[in-house]
Amino acid sequence: MDLSKIKMVVTDMDGTLLNSKHEVSSKFFKLFEELKKREIRFVAASGRQYNSIVDKLETIKDDIIVVAENGAFVKKQENELLATPLDQTTIRETISLLKNIEDIHPVLCGKNNAYINGNSDAFRDKLKEYYTQFSVLNDIASFEGEILKIAIYHFESSERYIYPLVNHLESDLKVKVSGENWLDISHMNANKGYALQHLQEKYGISRQETMVFGDYNNDLEMLAMSDFSFAMANAHPNVKKASNYQTSSNDDFGVESILESMLLAKESKQ
Repeated sequence: MDLSKIKMVVTDMDGTLLNSKHEVSSKFFKLFEELKKREIRFVAASGRQYNSIVDKLETIKDDIIVVAENGAFVKKQENELLATPLDQTTIRETISLLKNIEDIHPVLCGKNNAYINGNSDAFRDKLKEYYTQFSVLNDIASFEGEILKIAIYHFESSERYIYPLVNHLESDLKVKVSGENWLDISHMNANKGYALQHLQEKYGISRQETMVFGDYNNDLEMLAMSDFSFAMANAHPNVKKASNYQTSSNDDFGVESILESMLLAKESKQ
């Protein structure tokens, strides 16, 4: 495994770069300075809201590329590089379908804000970890602004209790179990793989020069865009099967250990 030619590092956030307490390690920030010195581009790719990702990476936000909402929104500093919204008809039809499913909490995800129904204080408290900017509406079905993604939360299991009831939408939409409790519905091109391909083409970086880390099903498309695809030890079985390599868990510095190996490989080739 020759990591000396890597020019772009792409990592998921929850379950990958973030530990179980939703924290980024100080070790990573030190390693990032080394990436920056070597002009290696860093991409944070998450199902999270843009503002939430930036909050976690506040001290380096001006030096990174952010792929938010599972690839539906990409920004570098204040420059919007890609946006793939849902059309209004799809939003209305999907919200109508979701009204028939019990014990779920849908979120309409815009570029800078999210919108939820105000019927659950427990969900509102949970949402604050992933969406730093959100508004509570009487009925999200009445919202008519631009929406990038519909995220749906279930307190027990999104894969068990939401996915079987919406997977028939997969012929026209991207339907992704993005975490233990989350499922996302978006435009077919609104995925991390499409966003990464856009960045690879923009910066002239090949799959052999790209390193990707992930842990859940919403990472599968971007893992497929790299020869150096790493599944976390805590990853979903689908991700482990799809990745070319594996690293330790998000609580055991899995991303950082591979970055250290990559930097050593670059030093040895100098």
